Amino acid sequence: MTEPKTPRIAWGLTGSGHYLRECLELIDRLPDVDIFVTRAAVEVLSMYGIPLKSLRGKHRVYQDHTASSVPVGFLYSGHYHTLIIGPATSNTVAKCVAGISDTLVTNLYAQAGKCRIPSIVFACDTEPAMITEAPDRTVTVYPRPIDLENTRRLKCFPDTLVTESVAALKAAIEQRLACLNTSFS
Repeated sequence: MTEPKTPRIAWGLTGSGHYLRECLELIDRLPDVDIFVTRAAVEVLSMYGIPLKSLRGKHRVYQDHTASSVPVGFLYSGHYHTLIIGPATSNTVAKCVAGISDTLVTNLYAQAGKCRIPSIVFACDTEPAMITEAPDRTVTVYPRPIDLENTRRLKCFPDTLVTESVAALKAAIEQRLACLNTSFS
């Protein structure tokens, strides 16, 4: 990849359908976004009828094909000013809290932290009972106490802002972009 003229946003998609469409709408309104998808994200996008090809038509998309997550190296060369992970599954949040970086997105989070690149994480499991979109219907889910605890713990990490709603995610992005003198389109 050629060096960007200005740093971009790295957006990580994990294996969650929770407000997935809303996150994709935000991505489409942002300037200079590259999308990093885990293998689980590829599966979920397909389940929700969203072809990966449609994302590639608008953005640079990186998939989880290497054991060492080669695209993560872009964080070290100034390609990105912000990492956004959303929607973030309870699995991704737990791995971030535990320091496990075995997917493209969890590796991005670990390396962003090491580079002091701010991260915004839109966590899926934030309330004891939640209504969410499944591929074919709306369902109620009941996050486990450990899922809620991991979301709470991630909020204490340096350079990490955890959001719990699409509105809060949008506000966090707007605030970050304002710091960079950029805005939504």
